[in-house]
Amino acid sequence: MYQALYRKWRPKTFDDVVGQQHVTDTLKRQVLLNRLSHAYLFTGTRGTGKTTCAKLLARAVNCENPVGGNPCGKCAACVGIENGSILDVLEIDAASNNSVDNVRALREDAVYTPASVKMRVYIIDEVHMLSNSAFNALLKILEEPPEHLMFILATTELHKVPATILSRCQRYSFKRVSQEDIAARLGVVAKAEGIQLSEEACEMLSRMADGALRDALSLLDQCSGDVVDKERVISAIGVADTQEICRIFEAIKSRNGSAAMDILNELYMNGRDVASVLDRLAELYRDLLMTRLAPKGGSSLLKGGFTAAELSALSQGAEVPNLLAGLDVLEEAISGLRGSSNRRIAAELCLLRLCDYAPAEPVQTYAQPQVVYVSAPAPAAVEKSPELAPAPVADDLPWEAPPAPDDYDAPPAWEPPVYDEPEPVYEAPAPVPEPAPAPVQSGGGVDWKAVLRGVKSGMDDYIFNILADESQIEAAIEDGLIRVMWKNPFAMSMVDESDIKLAIAEVAKKLSGGNWRVSVEEYHEGAKTTQSKLDRLMSRFDIKYDDEGE
Repeated sequence: MYQALYRKWRPKTFDDVVGQQHVTDTLKRQVLLNRLSHAYLFTGTRGTGKTTCAKLLARAVNCENPVGGNPCGKCAACVGIENGSILDVLEIDAASNNSVDNVRALREDAVYTPASVKMRVYIIDEVHMLSNSAFNALLKILEEPPEHLMFILATTELHKVPATILSRCQRYSFKRVSQEDIAARLGVVAKAEGIQLSEEACEMLSRMADGALRDALSLLDQCSGDVVDKERVISAIGVADTQEICRIFEAIKSRNGSAAMDILNELYMNGRDVASVLDRLAELYRDLLMTRLAPKGGSSLLKGGFTAAELSALSQGAEVPNLLAGLDVLEEAISGLRGSSNRRIAAELCLLRLCDYAPAEPVQTYAQPQVVYVSAPAPAAVEKSPELAPAPVADDLPWEAPPAPDDYDAPPAWEPPVYDEPEPVYEAPAPVPEPAPAPVQSGGGVDWKAVLRGVKSGMDDYIFNILADESQIEAAIEDGLIRVMWKNPFAMSMVDESDIKLAIAEVAKKLSGGNWRVSVEEYHEGAKTTQSKLDRLMSRFDIKYDDEGE
């Protein structure tokens, strides 16, 4: 009967375990010095060797002739534990044996001495699946077990294990296996199995395994054949090639939704899984973001398998805010694919939404670095044409008797008083200007560029780049007030924080010697700006900043 590669090539000694030398060296040293613990806890992601090391430790403590801390693999104890004929070493699945009754039965059997080996070993896999009652039933025997008893617990979700269990075990954390180690192991297995594995296919499989060697061997088993190359991996597993993903990104960057949909349809008809397409696209967005934010990080920060030339070409015009927004859209779409009734439509909607977050043309730059607002004088009265001017109101003018007819010579019974001043002319009342705020700084010289230079050393580089980007932030300086006006909600969410405003106020105070307030507002060209929610609330209740700018 055929045996899967990950079972066939399970390590026989601690030296064969890949990528976990920090764990295997310690376990070998404990076996050599006979300083073994009564309880171990192995944690880590899937496929990193937790169960394998547990079985190796169970064989090593019962081996009749250990070699350098490794089980010999030839004695009766090693052979019996390997083929499962020795019942003193039990492997229990906590996912299906998680009740308190199962633990009670385990405790009753554990008190008996082993029949054919030196120590009775219980390997409890996925121990986090035990119920609270089962954990409580396990506590006492786990703390003070008989001399012939050893527990080895394994879990992928350490946060679900109670602290009372953690304090009674020696804990070992298993790391993700690096792509280089996985590729080397795949090469050894492929050569022994007579498989011609190309370098590109080996690199692709090691990258898709995501640090799990068992997954890499399973993928190699799925692509098994006389020759396994890149095309074979793509067709057998249904993943998208890097060139196809780059084509989709180019269509998104140019806001060509039709081209992006055509490429997705081509991949879908060729049997590609839309989830894998979005996963690969998210990896590309992440690598581009790392390239922009951490250019000195090198290839260690990149995980998508894209070449430096591809990333350099695609990063032209790809701004950090657009990449961040695109990653949010992709993560939301990927998480919703599982519950979607039509995965293809969900993927197409995701691509169309990504086109909205891609700039269609280079980001606009402004010639003026800053705009300084001053209190405007009262506007002059608008001169109006006579036919449009409003008629004078009678109550506002002195009374004047109506003219007498021509044929009437008698003087009027009463004459109105004569005024020395000229007769007033009605004008529309000018709007009363709001009183300018009293200046609170004791010196001038505050300039937005000078403020940026002052906050740069003590501020996160990413936040500083947003403040200095004129396409996202416009600064206005008044008497005692610095208005930071955002042009998109993303910039507002990043800079509308109390510590950022306090840092700007402190730098302005150092430059001028006086106190300053900082407000974050929405930018409207040619219209009155809208205050932030915090400033509107402070104005409503007449709350002022203190001397420290808070």
